[in-house]
Amino acid sequence: MHRFVVDTHKDYVTGLPRSLYHAVDRLVRDELIAAVQTSREGRRPERTVYELTDEGRAELATRLRRLLEQVGPDSLTFTAAISLMGCLPKAEVERALRVRAAPLEGRVVAADAKSERAHREWAAPGAPAGARMRTRPARRRARLGTRSPRPAGVGRDHLDRQPQP
Repeated sequence: MHRFVVDTHKDYVTGLPRSLYHAVDRLVRDELIAAVQTSREGRRPERTVYELTDEGRAELATRLRRLLEQVGPDSLTFTAAISLMGCLPKAEVERALRVRAAPLEGRVVAADAKSERAHREWAAPGAPAGARMRTRPARRRARLGTRSPRPAGVGRDHLDRQPQP
């Protein structure tokens, strides 16, 4: 089982390999998976093949949607959700990612507003010569592919600079 996890590049999960067997035992106990075949080849350990039950398939979809929708402090859970999103219909994945994007877009707008307020304060009349904020909300928006209205003249400090002698 550990080799399969490594071979499929899911080895970012911590606690391997013993915790896998505990997780499988819990899934069997909760009737989310069921053993369909047990075999042994030569002197190797027994190999059991499991399949998802209908309840397990529903639970997977519910958890996966939640992981795709919710923004959390740990990006590994989102990475795991992305690697498994093929388990959901495309329309559900798109909807879940739109739900996730909404608060992230709000954070970008809030950061832009804060940056522009700071820029106005730094560029206020009487500020020391050359005191310009060097952040560029427009660059961040361009990287994210978003556009937001900006008051005239804000973020255009490159036009205010004096030519170098």
